[in-house]
Amino acid sequence: MGASVVILGGGVGGSVVAMELRAQLPAEHRITVVERADRFVLGASLLRVIVGERRPEEISRPMTALARHGVEVVTGDIERIDPSRRSVEVGGRRLEADHLVVAVGADLDPSAVAGLVESGHSFYTLEGAVALRDALASFAGGRLVVLTAAPAYKCPAAPYEAAQLIESSLRRRGVREKVAFDLYAAEPAPMGVAGPKVSAAVRDLLAAKGIGYHPDHQIVAADAPARRLRFANGAEAAYDLLAFVAPHRAPRVVSDAGLAAQGGWVPVDRGTLRTRFERVWAIGDVTGIPLKMGKPLPKAATFAEGEARIVARSIAAEILGGQPSEPYVGIGECWVETGDGATAHGKGDFFAEPVPVVSLEAPSAESHRAKDAWEREWLGRFS
Repeated sequence: MGASVVILGGGVGGSVVAMELRAQLPAEHRITVVERADRFVLGASLLRVIVGERRPEEISRPMTALARHGVEVVTGDIERIDPSRRSVEVGGRRLEADHLVVAVGADLDPSAVAGLVESGHSFYTLEGAVALRDALASFAGGRLVVLTAAPAYKCPAAPYEAAQLIESSLRRRGVREKVAFDLYAAEPAPMGVAGPKVSAAVRDLLAAKGIGYHPDHQIVAADAPARRLRFANGAEAAYDLLAFVAPHRAPRVVSDAGLAAQGGWVPVDRGTLRTRFERVWAIGDVTGIPLKMGKPLPKAATFAEGEARIVARSIAAEILGGQPSEPYVGIGECWVETGDGATAHGKGDFFAEPVPVVSLEAPSAESHRAKDAWEREWLGRFS
């Protein structure tokens, strides 16, 4: 009788675990992905939706496409996880696993800041990106603000990319001179874990486009009728159009299961991605992996994918009796879109000590084409 592997979450990390395992395991071993959404959305492409360069249907694929790869897909909200027994309840159905992978990501929680939901557009969701696109299409002038509502969030480059892409789109429409544009960040510097050189390079990119940058501005409340933001340092800011990255939290079902640390994320062994429960792994945005420098490993698709490959090899080795996988080493890369058909490429060793070693190349059309190819390749996996 074959083994059963249940993967909670069908995003970047979960889908990679599933497809890698299906390629490595004989057919008698069952692989199941549990996902609450019926479509996979490539988060990195949401920025293109905001500025009208992609349509929603171009950046999403049906989750059922995994079935063509021999993976069972169960759609529904996870109601309960029992990690000690490796069992999961979904829509009244109970799933038992020999091996369990938790890849449920991070939940967005805009309601954690008073008034924020009513004040602007949360562009880390497909619905929010579309709403922001529509608002920008009719925005002819005024004060435009991009905001990070908390200092830690997934895709650390995304708000800085969004600001530059929006600025470029305003210029193309001929309304840039009528817009005062600012980015208010809860964090002390852009992409801070990548180091001061990368932070400085991103700040220079913003400055070159005339985007005001205001770090260390932690929002405490938003007033939608007055169109004002209030920060913990006593500052206030007016806006006419607001785009924000909402606060993140671990999904409640994960916390209720005792998988997450108090008020935080799922702790794992950083080399193996194992949790404290036997044959239970966690990967991607739901995890908290501390670095030597005192900050956590950023939440980003590049890390989720790398972790997923290690976990898939480990599970396959346990089932088939092969050699254990090599440890995960924390190498990550990303693209930073700067608008006007140019993209910067960054890469680094985030497990390096005492601090990560990361470089960011200057924006180029070549890197922009590489980013396009990466998007096409990723979405092609679901064909």
